Amino acid sequence: MERAILAIAAAVYLFSGNAALATTGPGCFQVVNVASWDVLNMRSGPSASNPIVDHLPPGRHGIISQSGPCIPAHVALRSRWCPVTHYSGDRTTSGWVKRHFVAPSDCP
Repeated sequence: MERAILAIAAAVYLFSGNAALATTGPGCFQVVNVASWDVLNMRSGPSASNPIVDHLPPGRHGIISQSGPCIPAHVALRSRWCPVTHYSGDRTTSGWVKRHFVAPSDCP
């Protein structure tokens, strides 16, 4: 009985939306190829014509977690769009960034 309670408690904790647990290890990005005074625009879809949903300043952007494969697969990596989730404080935003402006990084 005690084991069942512990298992349930662990499952609730693991799936409670804790961003740090969800993003530990590989699978994150850091902003690159953006001037220190500028920001990377996160878009609502995989196109520069989609609305901006967030701004990611280089070096001060919180956690950017990759949430799926970058597309389209038939173009050069730098030309692809990647779906991401941005965790900054208690705010979470999902959107797309151009792969040219992010580099792989271990998640904290």
